Amino acid sequence: MTFNTDIKTFAALGTGVIGSGWIARALANGLDVIAWDPAPNAEAQLVERIRKCWPALVANGLKPGASPTRLRFVATVEECVKDADFIQESAPETLSLKIDLHTRVTAAARPDVLIGSSTSGLLPSEFYAKAVNPERCLVGHPFNPVYLLPLVEVVGGTQTAPDAIQAAMAFYKSLGMKPLHVRKEVPGFIADRLLEAQWREALHLINDGVATTGEIDDAIRYGAGIRWSFMGSFLIYTLAGGDAGMRHFMSQFGPALKLPWTKLVAPELTDALIDKVVEGTEVQLGTHSIADMERYRDDCLMAVQEAVRATKIKHGISLDE
Repeated sequence: MTFNTDIKTFAALGTGVIGSGWIARALANGLDVIAWDPAPNAEAQLVERIRKCWPALVANGLKPGASPTRLRFVATVEECVKDADFIQESAPETLSLKIDLHTRVTAAARPDVLIGSSTSGLLPSEFYAKAVNPERCLVGHPFNPVYLLPLVEVVGGTQTAPDAIQAAMAFYKSLGMKPLHVRKEVPGFIADRLLEAQWREALHLINDGVATTGEIDDAIRYGAGIRWSFMGSFLIYTLAGGDAGMRHFMSQFGPALKLPWTKLVAPELTDALIDKVVEGTEVQLGTHSIADMERYRDDCLMAVQEAVRATKIKHGISLDE
């Protein structure tokens, strides 16, 4: 089957933090956007989210024709998807809800239109089980804030056509994203599995009285987090092995994997632990509002990405690497 690749109208199902991020990115790339969300006051909240993030998008660079005025909010799922050239669902992480929603979506959409889900861990073979033309259905899992962070994990189900995967990846790339094909359906995909392992360890450190939330964040942002912004763990550890590279690193530090440093099982989320986490993050926020910190985050993300881009050019490294 041939899938539509001439994408001018982007349909967004769900307009929360992730859905609105997709909408902002699509608008910034000069697309028309049709949005739907059944939540009370969803349209007004969406307009406000776009207003808040638009200055960052302007600073990051807009495609010709980009404008918030190209957004249209509609009342039904069917109206949202019937004229769409690409559909992105960002509904709550409830399997039964997604099954029902995609039964409606795929029945109303044109049969050649690709459909992506922003799910962070549900498996596409399960929630596309009753879909019409399931060969065009897949996961496109982004990261918050979607309008600035480029990574999107693309996962196919058992009935997804390989050509659909490639077409979706090409579209996401046209939005300025870095599509990563996850070769197998596994819960949590790639990035969230790594993040969950770190999150569990952080909760243990708090629960055991080893560190506060602020100290743990400092350990990341002043150490590995700086390296991670331009080089992943495997390449970092290859350099740590000296001229002999990864083989020497594995022989030198591999035995430490047998030591009981980490606890893979998450701690019980008791009221006391939750209170410690909440109180710690309140101290970190200080007098700053969430909106203040969102603007700070966006400015930092743009600055880091631009610095990495400029340094890649300086060293003759491809911008796609």
